[in-house]
Amino acid sequence: MKTLILASTLLLAAVSATIGSAATATAQTKPAAITIATEGAYEPWNFTTPGGKLDGLEIDLANDLCARMAVRCTIVAQDWDGLIPALNARKFDAIMASMIVTEKRLAVIGFSEPYAPTAAAIMVEKTSPLARLPGTGTTVDLGGDPAKVKAALDPIAAQLKGKSIGTQTATSNTTFLEKYLKDSVTVREYKTTEQHDLDLQAGRIDGVVAQKSSLTALLAKPDYQAFTLAGPTFVGDVFGKGIAVGLRKDDTVLKEMFDKAILAAKADGTIDKLAQKWLKTSLMN
Repeated sequence: MKTLILASTLLLAAVSATIGSAATATAQTKPAAITIATEGAYEPWNFTTPGGKLDGLEIDLANDLCARMAVRCTIVAQDWDGLIPALNARKFDAIMASMIVTEKRLAVIGFSEPYAPTAAAIMVEKTSPLARLPGTGTTVDLGGDPAKVKAALDPIAAQLKGKSIGTQTATSNTTFLEKYLKDSVTVREYKTTEQHDLDLQAGRIDGVVAQKSSLTALLAKPDYQAFTLAGPTFVGDVFGKGIAVGLRKDDTVLKEMFDKAILAAKADGTIDKLAQKWLKTSLMN
């Protein structure tokens, strides 16, 4: 009996030690430094200045979040289509590149709490017939009643028939065009949004689809005074659950850190102040 009691005592001690070690290991997984990747080509969210410096809303926000998390951060630029593969290859620790949370992306990476909502729009030349697209000034929730969505999109599709619309490759904007308007428009994909904006200016395409916040900021520039937003604002379905920090699925501690910092930055108004600075609008839901 004494032997049995002794064995049980030793077993309990071993289990307690294991639990204690696991807790210590978990606590030790909080990083002292991380690397955040951004595209550096999606003004005003993130862009590269003529001097080669990364700037924009997400650069300011990344620095704020890193201060809240008490970690040293390095921010690097990475081509859009290589962001997720490079994250999973452990070339950096997080993505802040106006990346929308979608089911397709959730299959391969994790995300933090969203730090901004998502909405897309169409930009065209003011003198184009497309400037009078149906539904201008309204919002279409693509995740809503299918009959209502079809009723809203059918007249838009009819007016876009035969037109070429630009979009950045591997984005929700491309998915939107292919899912809802592929029978009406020719989808022209570009590596960066700057490329499709320049082609629109040059008259090589008839319109572009991008995030409304980015297009609104673009329209405030002197070079884009001849352009306007046309048709509804699009939300829901392919436009996901908001913009968030992309993370590896197994980086649970880093996710907890980002979640806490983002919620705090929302609560104290920091994110909205940055939106007012860079987007000239509020991001508050």
